[in-house]
Amino acid sequence: MNASDEVKALFSKPEFPRSSRYDPEWMLDNYMGPNAVWLTEWLCETLNVQPGMRILDLGCGRALSSIFLAKEFGARVWAADLWISPDHNWKRVVDAGVEDLVCPLRAEAHAVPFAQGFFDGVISIDAYQYFGTDELYLNYLTGFVRPGGFLGVVVAGLTQPIGDTVPRHLLEPQSNGKCFWADECRCFHTAGWWQDHWSRCDKVTNVQTSTQKDGWRHWRDGELALQLSGKNVLPSELEALEKDHGRYVGLVRAIAECSGKPGMNYYDPSLGVQSGVDS
Repeated sequence: MNASDEVKALFSKPEFPRSSRYDPEWMLDNYMGPNAVWLTEWLCETLNVQPGMRILDLGCGRALSSIFLAKEFGARVWAADLWISPDHNWKRVVDAGVEDLVCPLRAEAHAVPFAQGFFDGVISIDAYQYFGTDELYLNYLTGFVRPGGFLGVVVAGLTQPIGDTVPRHLLEPQSNGKCFWADECRCFHTAGWWQDHWSRCDKVTNVQTSTQKDGWRHWRDGELALQLSGKNVLPSELEALEKDHGRYVGLVRAIAECSGKPGMNYYDPSLGVQSGVDS
């Protein structure tokens, strides 16, 4: 089997039948971590996404998740990212034939430029862990979702708590010199942690969290496909994922229904002026 056939085999997954219809080269060319198309399909198993729904895809990266939502469900998606140019995402959107459904924009997660209650739902794929561990953030984000709308995220996380001592195999340099565990990995948490974190917010109800079965393997397969195709942009995590074998590293899903209860936007820079506080 040549490298191209191996890549096709890796991307033909019965767990993700919708994703298997997408071009592996397209996914690899736009890779930014665990396969965003697979993760979006997994998330949508638990969400009632309907045609015409207004959905914010927060931290969309190269907009693969936004394109998937539009093509598979006919949703209208606002593809928001801080790092990736809307111009580049727009080209991907047009090439995918969903320019009537997906609107790319640049946005920072603490400055969402939309009206309260505008969206039917918010999703975030492999991004929410970098800003959503803040105790106040869920209160803020749910304000942009109508009562009864949904919030759904998939994050890189843990299959069990690590505690104060990071396992040695996650700290050891791989053959490419890269260590898997870095300071930013402290935002990785278990499904149980996310369940508790969200359940303490009265702006959401029906919180459900879970760990993806064989999540480490899907993440590993994406890294292996990148290596086989020669499309690695960043140093691979392949060896560390192989060594870990799902003991600690995995993928976590969290969903909830927005209650519609009002809250204060503590990230609003005009709050001090409104409150008569000197700035």
